[in-house]
Amino acid sequence: MPAPIVYVDTSEIRPGRLTELQAAMADLAAFVESHEPRLIAYHVYFNEEGRRMTVLHIDPDSEALAFHLQTAGPKFPPIGEFIDMLSIDVHGRPSDTLMELLRHKAELLGRGVVRVHRLHTGFTRLPDATR
Repeated sequence: MPAPIVYVDTSEIRPGRLTELQAAMADLAAFVESHEPRLIAYHVYFNEEGRRMTVLHIDPDSEALAFHLQTAGPKFPPIGEFIDMLSIDVHGRPSDTLMELLRHKAELLGRGVVRVHRLHTGFTRLPDATR
């Protein structure tokens, strides 16, 4: 059974662009919610100073995250006006295709650092979606 993929990206917010970024991310989150039914969680965080954004999502598998990058990908370039992406951290076992998509996103929006963290041990409890 494929293990979930946990995705975390971190970006610096360009000066004076926080309000525009917040609106763009709210629109993106609504789009993702309506177009990606397999996504388990999608959250956008801003630090107290309004200078850093973190996006976290949990996908059921590598294919679902690749689908996200392909489906929402056309919405990323305008967001690049507001941020400089510092890093993408992927927790799990991304496919080669997914890694290529992640590197492309990181380069498109910033400095291009993608790090993979392999699971050592643990378990996942997900609610039964069939109930």
